[in-house]
Amino acid sequence: MSNSPITVTLDDNLERPLVKSAIPRTRVNEYAELKQLIKKKGLLEKQPHFYTYKILSIVGLLALSIAFLLLVNNFWLQLLNAAFLAFVFGQIGFLGHDGGHRQIFNKTWKNDIVTLLQGNFLVGMSYSWWNDKHNAHHSHPNEVDMDPDIAIPAISFTKEQALGKRNGFRFLAKYQVFFFFPLLTLVGIDLQCASIAHLLKGKARHTAAEAIFIVLHYVFYFGLVFFFSHLNFWQGIIFILVNQMLFGLYLGSTFAPNHKGMPILEKGSQLDFLRRQVLTARNVTSNPFNDYMYGGLNYQIEHHLFPSMPRNNLKQAQQIIRAYCTSHSISYYETTSVQSLKEILSYLHEVGAPLRDKTPPPKRVVEGNAIGIKSLKQSSFTN
Repeated sequence: MSNSPITVTLDDNLERPLVKSAIPRTRVNEYAELKQLIKKKGLLEKQPHFYTYKILSIVGLLALSIAFLLLVNNFWLQLLNAAFLAFVFGQIGFLGHDGGHRQIFNKTWKNDIVTLLQGNFLVGMSYSWWNDKHNAHHSHPNEVDMDPDIAIPAISFTKEQALGKRNGFRFLAKYQVFFFFPLLTLVGIDLQCASIAHLLKGKARHTAAEAIFIVLHYVFYFGLVFFFSHLNFWQGIIFILVNQMLFGLYLGSTFAPNHKGMPILEKGSQLDFLRRQVLTARNVTSNPFNDYMYGGLNYQIEHHLFPSMPRNNLKQAQQIIRAYCTSHSISYYETTSVQSLKEILSYLHEVGAPLRDKTPPPKRVVEGNAIGIKSLKQSSFTN
């Protein structure tokens, strides 16, 4: 394994995890060693009973929302239903995410059918576009110019990105801490627009099939709202806006804690796979509520290390992975959902600081083989 140093740029006033220099890495393939521990527990084996339950329960929730839309003639109650449907769409999205990572079935084509139905038909999002984008993220989490999840025009994740913004995007970067949650409401719409653009460019593996299912999605979605419900035209418009904005807010709020505000790696970083995945990820505290609402993504470290692991095995895997990280001096970061959002907002505020201040705060550069992260307030820099 390479012992080449990596460089991480940090800022004096920024409360965020930092990558700390430490002893050189050994030649032992630690990830392979960890994977053997996981496989011995059978945690990579498929879970058909769990996913049968998940699929049936989510379909039941969707059917309940549709029945409510068709039968209840009360606009205000339908707005509550729009919020409930946003939650259901989010749960469908999590199921599609699992299918995209081959968590549900052993055979690829079976997972593809699930992701095609849930993504294109039920949510209106191209599953091939999502898979391509998401696989790039998994390969290079938080790596500059390589991770599409930190290459978002409306949000800056490094001060270099912020300083490079122009016109309206520069204004957004300057005050992005205030725009963060409003922008999250557009996540669902953005995913659908990007999917349509992807299909129009002919980049999908099965363009015709995907396009047909997306068209069917909008036929059913708009048809149910405007032709079969008791809502008039403007009420239907409001229903759709509430539904799509809350869907985006739900998805964005569950995705953001995963990596935002964690260390950013330079392009071409030589950090090994195990540390790359652990140090750039943030777990959200495990409990039954979080496990359900986050669709298992609160176990972000475990998921990034073993993307094909069924989500109901992540909790057991966490015990093994956290103990392994501790024994190998690899910092394992977990916090509450509220604290994760505080950290994200603090980080985004500091990233935009150079656009608000005439003189940006001095930067520190830490070089070394990264194996740990701590709070800036709790640690000193070592070389």
